[in-house]
Amino acid sequence: MNMILFMITLSLTLSIALTALNFWLAQMNPDSEKLSPYECGFDPLGSARLPFSIRFFLVAILFLLFDLEIALLLPLPWATQLQSPTTTLAWTSILILLLTAGLIYEWAQGGLEWAE
Repeated sequence: MNMILFMITLSLTLSIALTALNFWLAQMNPDSEKLSPYECGFDPLGSARLPFSIRFFLVAILFLLFDLEIALLLPLPWATQLQSPTTTLAWTSILILLLTAGLIYEWAQGGLEWAE
């Protein structure tokens, strides 16, 4: 118990000391280069607060969904060594059919088209 209490006290003390040292030694004199919002070398041409198209987010979510599908299907060659590989094959088929139906639905709704 003493060792746990010692480790908690030591980590708390070290965290507080490093945070205080950071506030004490930090330079608080920003210049114009630090205050500039862009670091690309040219002045901004328009507002940085323009809204993104929802299609970018839709494509990102679809990418993550199908990336997850690949991660779920990757260990399937080793599933033939299980006691019931037909159950694994059935669940795999259901997963692929469900994702294919979702992709067909998105395609039919026009969610994958960039230009209208």
